[in-house]
Amino acid sequence: MSDSSVPPFPATSPCVKVCVIDLRGECRGCRRTLTEIGGWSYMSLDERRVVNQRIGFRGHDENR
Repeated sequence: MSDSSVPPFPATSPCVKVCVIDLRGECRGCRRTLTEIGGWSYMSLDERRVVNQRIGFRGHDENR
């Protein structure tokens, strides 16, 4: 797979298992809203990429 065929934002979950919702209704761990978190399993891959683009998530660091 070449770099040009890899979407700039993944469709994987940005969850980091730090689930604390702030006063704005966003998770402090992954920065998704409660609506986005609750609907994640029903979203299409493109919808998930849109969420990840909004929060700036480009994938988990696999070197940790």
